[in-house]
Amino acid sequence: MSIHSELWIDILGWVGASAVLVAYVLVSARRVSGDSTAYQLLNLVGSAFLIINTVHYGAYPSTFVNVVWLGIAVYAIATYSLILKRK
Repeated sequence: MSIHSELWIDILGWVGASAVLVAYVLVSARRVSGDSTAYQLLNLVGSAFLIINTVHYGAYPSTFVNVVWLGIAVYAIATYSLILKRK
């Protein structure tokens, strides 16, 4: 793999980690709610980028956690969308 590919994998990992941390800070500071789309999208994007990074580096326990994290975000967004459509 080229140095440019490695750099992009690393950038995705850092952006992913930052997105998950920003989501956590925002919900902890009560700037967004845990059931908000913004919070779930930050988690979804963050975990997706972290999955790319951890698979590349063979960090499979971290990959597993991020796959579950991504699944939770997708489920939450889908569930909230259905609830909003019913109202």
